[in-house]
Amino acid sequence: MPLALLALAVSAFGIGTTEFVMMGLLPNVADDLGTSVPTAGYLVSAYAIGVVVGAPLLTALGSRVPRKRMLILLMALFTVGNLASALAPSFGLLVAGRVLAGLPHGAFFGVGAVVAARLVAEERRARAVATMFLGLTVANIVGVPVATLLGQRLGWRATFLVVAAIGVVAMAALARLIPRISLDQQAGLRHELGALRDRQVVLGLLTAVFGFAGVFAVYSYLASMMTEVTGLAEASVTVVLALFGIGMTLGALIAGPLTDRALRPTLYGSLAALAAVLVLFDFTVHVKWAALATVVVLGAVGFMTTTPLQMLVMNKARHAPTLASASNHSAFNLANAGGAWLGGVAIAAGWGWTSPTLVGAVLAVVGLAIAVTAGALDRDRHEPSRVVATSDSVPRYSEVS
Repeated sequence: MPLALLALAVSAFGIGTTEFVMMGLLPNVADDLGTSVPTAGYLVSAYAIGVVVGAPLLTALGSRVPRKRMLILLMALFTVGNLASALAPSFGLLVAGRVLAGLPHGAFFGVGAVVAARLVAEERRARAVATMFLGLTVANIVGVPVATLLGQRLGWRATFLVVAAIGVVAMAALARLIPRISLDQQAGLRHELGALRDRQVVLGLLTAVFGFAGVFAVYSYLASMMTEVTGLAEASVTVVLALFGIGMTLGALIAGPLTDRALRPTLYGSLAALAAVLVLFDFTVHVKWAALATVVVLGAVGFMTTTPLQMLVMNKARHAPTLASASNHSAFNLANAGGAWLGGVAIAAGWGWTSPTLVGAVLAVVGLAIAVTAGALDRDRHEPSRVVATSDSVPRYSEVS
């Protein structure tokens, strides 16, 4: 794997840290800015809104910008958003800072996935994309717990200052390690928009919305389940989230090689396994050791869906993959919001703290049904993990980094 993937992984680490760290800092922010914890929870939604809006918008606006420059500009916007969050004097401006920080999230992963896939040989492209996503998973193991502890000890503003510093390091790494892609290698906005009309791309995005919503129906209430049902102490929640992050990392490592070998079977298998593990969790959550083991497995099978979904959308939009790739991250964040909402509805209806597990299982089955339907309708059944934008006779990169 080329060293350039390290620059993408460092960037993903910073993005993953700022996305999830707010959940652990809500009490600190609420106390400091004189608001309630539920109101401070809007800061989580603000970031998600930024992702959903920014992914297609910024990708479209940058459709003619060279990809290396685009990646650096997106990380610059990410850094500014986190710096603005750290310096925000009021709750309203902090909300604006969170939206700003979320805007480049989906566009960066969309562009970054296309670049990662072109850094390696055709048979290793899914592994390259999974390597970039490792930065996101490691953020849940190391970045989020450390950043949360830092915010609790030195104040929440210190957390976002550190994340902004990570953004600066990521920009330097991108500038140094990512090779240039000639502008004439990229499709224009018309081609990018045209790719979104492809039936297989649409079905892939719908699979992401429903299938990945199954993960967040449970993850959003995982801390409450483990304290209210499993009987763990609140101080153990950080360990539980780290175990989930370890599972995510294992899932990313497993999914890359499997996707390179058989894309659709990997997608079907991961969604089916996700549904089964969610049903199993409804039983194991009552036993401490079994619950902790299931958390790791849940993180693994849940994140195993991301790489095949990313590669599927990119392959089906292979002549203009960037906007479709970025839109996939809008789909993931819609899954985040929708899964959390449906899990909350089940709890509010009096079905119990474990009810999100069954809600998540149903969502995973719906995602699997959409994926299988898409596979049955697809005429191109041979799907290596490739992304083709132009003739192979034209060199992909200049030699200038």
